[in-house]
Amino acid sequence: MISGPPRRTGSPWSILPRLTSSAPPAVVAIVGAVILTIGLLVVTRPLTSLWLLTVYIAVSAILTGVAELLTHRATPHWPRRIIATVWFALGAVILIGFGRTLDLLPSVLALLLFMGALVSLSDALTRGTLSERVLSAVWGAAQIVFGILALTWPDITAIVVAVVFGVRTIIFGVILVWRGLSGLVTPRAGGSGLGVSEIVSTPSRSARAWMATGRYALAGVLIVVASGGWWLNDWLADGTPVVDAFYNPPDVVPYEHGRLIRSDVFLGQHPPGANVTRILYTTRDALGQPAVASALVIVPEDPPPGHRPVIAWNHGTTGVARDCAPSLRDASATHWAIPAVNDAIERGWVVVATDYSGQGAPGVFPYLIGRGEARSSLDAVVAARELDGLRLSERTVAWGHSQGGHAALWMSQIAEDYTPELDIRGTALLAPVSDPRALADEMASGEGDAVLSILTAWVLVPYADTYPDVDLSRYVTPGAAPIVREMTQRCVDEPGLVVSVATAIGVSEDRPLFLGDLSEGPLGDHLADNAPSGPSKAPILVAWGDADEVIPPRLQHEFVSDLCAQGDRVRWVIYAGYDHRGTLVPASRFLGLLTNWSDTVLTGSGVPLDDCHR
Repeated sequence: MISGPPRRTGSPWSILPRLTSSAPPAVVAIVGAVILTIGLLVVTRPLTSLWLLTVYIAVSAILTGVAELLTHRATPHWPRRIIATVWFALGAVILIGFGRTLDLLPSVLALLLFMGALVSLSDALTRGTLSERVLSAVWGAAQIVFGILALTWPDITAIVVAVVFGVRTIIFGVILVWRGLSGLVTPRAGGSGLGVSEIVSTPSRSARAWMATGRYALAGVLIVVASGGWWLNDWLADGTPVVDAFYNPPDVVPYEHGRLIRSDVFLGQHPPGANVTRILYTTRDALGQPAVASALVIVPEDPPPGHRPVIAWNHGTTGVARDCAPSLRDASATHWAIPAVNDAIERGWVVVATDYSGQGAPGVFPYLIGRGEARSSLDAVVAARELDGLRLSERTVAWGHSQGGHAALWMSQIAEDYTPELDIRGTALLAPVSDPRALADEMASGEGDAVLSILTAWVLVPYADTYPDVDLSRYVTPGAAPIVREMTQRCVDEPGLVVSVATAIGVSEDRPLFLGDLSEGPLGDHLADNAPSGPSKAPILVAWGDADEVIPPRLQHEFVSDLCAQGDRVRWVIYAGYDHRGTLVPASRFLGLLTNWSDTVLTGSGVPLDDCHR
C-alpha cells in the first residue's frame, strides 16, 4: 500500500515510524527484525497471512487513534479527534470480532482509506507548504479511488493489498534494522548511542526545492496510478450486463409452476426470419420450492399452419451469477449461441431457451443440479404456450450443451411426472456433463490451475447454497470463503473474469483454495445424486470431440456404454479434432445430423439409428 505524505497524515500505516522515531537503537533493530519477518510472511504466503494482516491493521488503527488523541489534546482539532476516535473504535471492533473480520477485510481497508482521505484533505486545506498541500490533496483523492476499488473487487483486493502491504513492510523493516544496527555500531559522542531520530537542521533552500520537487513527483505518480486503476475498473465493468427490471418478479406470482408472469420483445439480434420474445415465468427450484426463471422464445415470422414442435435449448456454462443469463446478451438467440437455430426456424420449429432459475431472475442457480435445471427448462416450454398467438405442440425435443446436456438428460427423467402435458420425443446432447461426481474426480486428479479453481467455486457455492449439509468451510481454506464466493459473481464472457483468474493464480502461489477431496462427504453424495439414473423412454443423440479439454472423452465413452447397458436407444458420434465447443459452433459438421435426427423423432417418420448394436 502506498504510504501517505510523511508529514502529519494521521494514517494508520505511518504510526510505527512515529513510535520508533526516538527509540533506543537496540529496540529499533528488534522491532525492524519483527516487522521484516511479518512482511516476508505476508508476501510469500498472502492467503495464510491474511489473519496477520488483519491483526496488524487493528493494532495500527488503535495506536493511530491514541496517538492522534494525545497529539491534539492541548489544541483541539475536532475533525481529527473525531476521526481518531473512530480509528480507535474500529481497531477494537476488528480485534473483538476477529474471525468475521477476515471476510470483511476489503471493506475494513476501504473504510480506513476513506478516513485517511478525510485527514489528508483536511491537511491540504489547513497546513503545510504548497507542495505539501498538493501532495496531501492528491493522496486524499487517491485514497478515495483505492477505497472504491477495494469495495468493487474485494477478492483480488485482499490478495493485492496483502502483497503490496507486505512489500512496504519489508522495506520498512529493513530500514529499521539498518538504522538500529548503525546506531549500535556508531555511538553518539558521549556514549549514549545514536538514536533513530537525529538533530534536524533547517534545510537549505536547494534542499527545500528538491523536497518540493519530490512531493510533486510523488503526487504525479499517485495521479497516474489512481487514474489507471479507475480506467481499468471501468473497462472491466463495461463488459458486465445489467439485469433490468423485467427480471424482477412482482410481489404476487401464480403458485403453479409453468405460468407466464410477463413477456417482452427481445432487443438483441434475431435469427433470420424469426421473432424473439423474452419471458418471465414460475418454476420450482432444485429443492422443489417456488421460484421464478426467464427464457427466450424464438418463433418463425411466418410459421406453417398447425401447432408447432418445440426445441428446448439448454445452454452450457456461462457462470453462476444472476447477470450471467444468456438472455441478457445481444447474440444469445443467434446460431453462435444456439446450434442449428437457423435450421430450426426454417423447419417451422419454435425454440425455447431457458436461463435457468437464478440467472436473470433472482434465486440460487442450480449449477449441475439436475432437477433444478430440468424444471426451469420444462416450465419455460409450458409457460411459452401462454403467449398470445402462439400455438405449440406437445411434441418437444431437448437439446443441451455441456451443463445444458446435463439439464436435457434430467428433462427426460422427470418430464412424465412434472409436466405430463409435454411429450419429450428425444434428447440431443453436445459434449454433456453426465455424471458430476465422475467429472469432479477427473478434474481433481489433474494439475490444479486458475480455471479449475473457478470451476470448482462455481460448483461448490451453488451446492452449498442449495443443500444445508454442504458446509463451505469444510471444503475451502480458512479465510478464503469470501474469495471463493466473489469468483461466482463473474461470468465466462465478461472481462472481469480476469480478476478471478488473477486471484486464483495469486492464491495458488500460497496454498490451494480448496481442502481435501471435493467428491467426498455430503458434497460428493449430492454430486452423485445428480447423475441421471435412466433409462430414458425417448431416443438419445450424443456427440463430442476427441480433443475435448473440459470433459475427457473417456467419460463420454463410459456414459454411452452405460446408456446402452440399461437399454436406451443411443446414436453417438465422435468428431476428430473438436474441442469442447466444437460440436456447437456454426461450422460444426454435427449440425446437419442434429436437425435431421430431431426431425425424425418429432415427426415419427422413421426410426433413429441405434448405435448400441454396432
